[in-house]
Amino acid sequence: MSFSPQKFAAPGLVIGCIVFGLGSLIVKFVPLGAYAMAFWRLLIAAVVFWLLMRFFGQHLPRHAKARRYAYLSGVFLAFDLAFWHESIHAVGPGISTLLNSLQIFFLAAIARVFFQERLGRVQFFSLFVAISGVALIAAPELNRNVQAAYGIFIGLASGAMLALSMSCIRQVHRVEPTGIFALMLMLSLSGMAALLVPTLWLDAGKMLPTAWRDIGLIMIYGIVMQCMAWGLIAYAIPLLSLTLTGLLLLTEPVAALGIDYFLLDKPINAWQWLGAALTLFAIYLGSLKPQLENKTLAET
Repeated sequence: MSFSPQKFAAPGLVIGCIVFGLGSLIVKFVPLGAYAMAFWRLLIAAVVFWLLMRFFGQHLPRHAKARRYAYLSGVFLAFDLAFWHESIHAVGPGISTLLNSLQIFFLAAIARVFFQERLGRVQFFSLFVAISGVALIAAPELNRNVQAAYGIFIGLASGAMLALSMSCIRQVHRVEPTGIFALMLMLSLSGMAALLVPTLWLDAGKMLPTAWRDIGLIMIYGIVMQCMAWGLIAYAIPLLSLTLTGLLLLTEPVAALGIDYFLLDKPINAWQWLGAALTLFAIYLGSLKPQLENKTLAET
């Protein structure tokens, strides 16, 4: 039986998203700043991906445009991670990851502007549903958490950064097919460079781990969450449509909400659960509509 990358892409993306979401527990309990945590994660990943690239004989893309897209994707990924970390500290893993997953709407906007993909009424309706869902989540959080407004804003900003990073990865492969280890090395290096100044400026007193336990957790965060999880995500992105990618990414906020409620004992009331369900449904609609449109166009 021959190996089909397309068949592995979807389950690989799901596994990557779940593991990626579990990293929020490490962010929650390691006393480092948000930017510092992202910097160390990318630094560890850069070492691992360099070793893997050398071992498997991969090389950086020869086309300058492909390299530019890869490095730009790393910059967006770096701030996606840093903003997500900030949101985790402010509103918890579940809500922050759910907000980050609203990147599907940023992906839809990118697809409309740069790839001329059509946006239909269902997709616009899904945006209204998502806004309603976020409002239901936010209202109780704003009443009991002084950091909620910032956490919600920065969580949405992380979703925008993630959408831009994923779009740049697709562009890399459109210009020149690139090995996954070489691609992830470039993302890690450019992300580290982008975070160096913000880390020194904003997290100067929270940049270095002070306990062996924290060092071990940071190593796990860099190797497992960045190398394995994000590597699986980056591997799957060029093999799947943007909309299907956004749909499968729903597995990440579901896992993170479960962590928040069952492991961290975060109070989530019935209105917030309804808001989370509406938001997930909106993300599903936002992903599904373009696929239905494409099917309809193919049948006419």
